[in-house]
Amino acid sequence: MLKLKSLDLKTEKVPTLIIPVCEDERIHDNKSLIPLIEKALALSEFKGESDDEVVFYSPPGTAAERVVLMGLGKREKLEAESFRKLCGKAVKQAIKKDLKDILFAVPADGKTGLDFADLLKAMLEGACLGNHIFDRYKEEKKKKPLETIGFQVDPDIAGAHAALPEKVAAACKGTLLARDWVTLPANDKRPEMYADSLKQEAEAAGLSVTVLDEAALAEKGFGAMLAVARGSEAKPRLVIMEYRTEGAEKTIALVGKGVTFDTGGLNLKISGSMADMKTDMAGSAAVAGALIAAAGLKPHCNVIGLLPLVENMPSGTAIRPGDIIRSYSGKTVEIGNTDAEGRLILIDALAYAVDTYQPDTIIDLATLTGACLMALGEKFAAVFSRDDALAEAIVAAGVRTHERCWRMPLPEDYKELLKSEFADISNMPSTRWGGAITAALFLSEFVKDARWAHIDTAGPVYDKKGNAYSPPGGTGFGVRLICDLLDRL
Repeated sequence: MLKLKSLDLKTEKVPTLIIPVCEDERIHDNKSLIPLIEKALALSEFKGESDDEVVFYSPPGTAAERVVLMGLGKREKLEAESFRKLCGKAVKQAIKKDLKDILFAVPADGKTGLDFADLLKAMLEGACLGNHIFDRYKEEKKKKPLETIGFQVDPDIAGAHAALPEKVAAACKGTLLARDWVTLPANDKRPEMYADSLKQEAEAAGLSVTVLDEAALAEKGFGAMLAVARGSEAKPRLVIMEYRTEGAEKTIALVGKGVTFDTGGLNLKISGSMADMKTDMAGSAAVAGALIAAAGLKPHCNVIGLLPLVENMPSGTAIRPGDIIRSYSGKTVEIGNTDAEGRLILIDALAYAVDTYQPDTIIDLATLTGACLMALGEKFAAVFSRDDALAEAIVAAGVRTHERCWRMPLPEDYKELLKSEFADISNMPSTRWGGAITAALFLSEFVKDARWAHIDTAGPVYDKKGNAYSPPGGTGFGVRLICDLLDRL
């Protein structure tokens, strides 16, 4: 679907040509484009500002049926995200107009102030991510994704970046799968159903997959995970995905929270807080998407994904505040609040990952706390780690992918807030403040001395309005972040 092309725009037919334009400086050097850009900038309604747009039909000097010039704003303010958004927006508009193929004129190397590979990758990502429709519950399928999205580049440059479209497509495939899983209603992704879907997609990608059912979890001692699952008729599952490559010297373990619906348990959420709880499995979707992407990207490390899947429901068998449970690690946990369930399923999966795989690095992703949303809003994830290099690597990957992360503290003295008089630890702190921090500290007690990071993704995994390259619903946040990280770890 994504293709690099080197066409003679004067003679070769192009149905729709998209030209990104700056308001203050020329960023293209293709001679057939320059007259069109100058003509557009001479119009009173087009200045090249962000969101400016003008369309020429069958303009002289090119063989294009239509040419769309889209504004980027000032060159000095350009970043990779500017091009990612422009391409996503252009693709979404093309879908609305029932177009099948479009071609982007990629700016010339050295003209934008950005590294060309970063610019091209961002354009490919924006186009691929924007070319997605979630309509499985619509009786009438009104729109179809584009069939081909081309990127016009110089012939000598095309060869140097020939592998990029395939790599971007692999990362975006994982992202789009994660989006769909998050957007899916909870009645169609109860743990057993969701596990089957994950297994099917992962095996199709060539991954090794193991699914542990309730009996296997009980045999292995997943006491915290089983305690959360007790209130629901839907049975828990632990999905383990493995990507292995010959000669790998490192193993990276990824753990993703998979609460397919969270009522809060006996500490029942109020109705407004429950409405979006189908998204409480977004961490597991991101990990699964990253593993499936890894099968195509082929990083030089082994990657293990562990996805604990449960439904948190109130019933006569549900765990109660004040209950004490024994986790996989052997540590006991006093239940201060049944709505702090995500950390319970994570500690069993984290401890199991450390014991079973002895990973060089372990990272968990989870929609863990409302406190994270209060601190950082809906556009940033929070990163917690005692390893400075790992935390910095995650934040840097967030900058490159625009899946933005902000490092948060892990103060030792806050552990006092998790003390229990009757168990080894409490799942709720003794204060209402700093909830994202205390949740991370709780997890840290179950990873031994492993190199570990926790990413609280409560904000950016779901967007009710959508954005330039994501429709309303799940965003797939975390997949491209992890793919970028795997390539560098």
